[in-house]
Amino acid sequence: SRLGDLTKHTNKALVRIGGRPAISHIIESYPRQSRFVVTLGYYGEHVRDFLTLAYPDRRIEYVSVDPYVGPGSSLGHSMLAARKQLQCPFIYHACDTLVSDTIPVPNRNWIGVIRGDDTSQYSSWKLQEGKLQFQEKGAIGSDFIHIGLIGVKDYATFWNTLRTLRDSDPEDAALNDCRVLAHMIRTGAKADTVELPSWRDIGNVAALQQARERAGKSAEVLDKAGEAIFLFEKYVIKFFADERVVADRARRGRMLKGFVPKIEGNRGNFYRYTFVPGATYPDVVNPKDFSRFLLWTQERFWKPPARKMQEDSFARICRSFYEDKTRKRVEKFFLDSGLPDSRHTINGESVPPLYELLARVDFDALSHGLQSRFHGDFILDNVIRTKSGYSLVDWRQDFGGELSVGDRYYDLAKLNHNLTINHAVINQNLFTVKARGNTVTCDIMRPNLLVECQQVFLDFLRTHGYDERRVELLTAIIWLNMAPLHHHPFNLFLYYFGKVSLWRALQKNTQ
Repeated sequence: SRLGDLTKHTNKALVRIGGRPAISHIIESYPRQSRFVVTLGYYGEHVRDFLTLAYPDRRIEYVSVDPYVGPGSSLGHSMLAARKQLQCPFIYHACDTLVSDTIPVPNRNWIGVIRGDDTSQYSSWKLQEGKLQFQEKGAIGSDFIHIGLIGVKDYATFWNTLRTLRDSDPEDAALNDCRVLAHMIRTGAKADTVELPSWRDIGNVAALQQARERAGKSAEVLDKAGEAIFLFEKYVIKFFADERVVADRARRGRMLKGFVPKIEGNRGNFYRYTFVPGATYPDVVNPKDFSRFLLWTQERFWKPPARKMQEDSFARICRSFYEDKTRKRVEKFFLDSGLPDSRHTINGESVPPLYELLARVDFDALSHGLQSRFHGDFILDNVIRTKSGYSLVDWRQDFGGELSVGDRYYDLAKLNHNLTINHAVINQNLFTVKARGNTVTCDIMRPNLLVECQQVFLDFLRTHGYDERRVELLTAIIWLNMAPLHHHPFNLFLYYFGKVSLWRALQKNTQ
């Protein structure tokens, strides 16, 4: 719960640090032949499914903990669930503890620590006459901070002590590894400290942010509630809170064979595909190559479906996708933000209330789309420039429920959106949104290279007979749809920028 929305849909061990989840950093810090016992509680099936896909050649056992929350639950209780599997010297490694130092083998009893006395968030140890004494969170005069990593040689004593402590007070929610070690030390067992200065804690929001900054970014990825992407050397794993999304994405990945990476498997809330060597397209795009990419897409990817849908059926799907979904998203935005639907002056232009603008959109005309093979999230960040051409990644799971056919104009509008708003700019907060009453200013930095590429894109639309105004309308609608899905203040930027862009597109359409 200390990580807020980041763990609303999944387990803390799967929060991304750099390009990989926390548990990957832990697994990969040990020798390949190591045996792991993973205790499962909150969203435990997510942990099991991820590890099964990510590490099929590792020796991993799973133990379910009951209860893992509420009366009778504690770290000590969770550890006892793995007692049968750990009748040998072992290491206990908390899922929110990351280290890059060499972790000692458990050939003695040891306690992982760092030097420090900031105990507001952590248990600690104090050296008193050469003997370690355990201190609860908030204690003063500590010598070492406990980091959630211990080695246990005397496993029989450890388990017997833990069981005795648990049985003496089954409702003690604070029972943990420290208390067991402290009791063992008081009764004659030996234990020493091991300093691990590379320790990174991810157990709270502030510590997680610091750990992410130290890890650096391996890709420009926008955090979204309910989904994540993890990058490995030879494969990529995607997570979605909705299992149906995963199943449909895996199916579509197989349908798009030759244009997207090979689907290697899917399980529960995860699917895995082959890592494609190459450059993420925003890092290498230029107007000349972008023109080639558009032609490649036009001639090879955007092909009509083998079996077209009835036009009225496809129009109903488009209508639902463009109008119904947009109205639901707008409603969610107003509900989440608490903003009223009002007239605004945005960047000097007087713009009517949003629902009034939506009433002016000719959704009948907009719903007569162009049936085509589609990607669905057709942005530069989802294109890999390979030695021989292009590979498309992170395709949408469906278009209004349809897997094999979508509206080509939606792909065009997504690409147009990304030439204005791209991940690198957003991750660097290179946008502004300021509201004073109903007067709003919003702006975003646009690299000149992308401005030039957008001119190539507009020339492409005209050359191939596409409806430029339709693309502009859909682009504005996309920004409004995105608004409730993103963090503050980016959500406000998307709303106001989408609103003024829709107003401008409607003005053009009435001229």
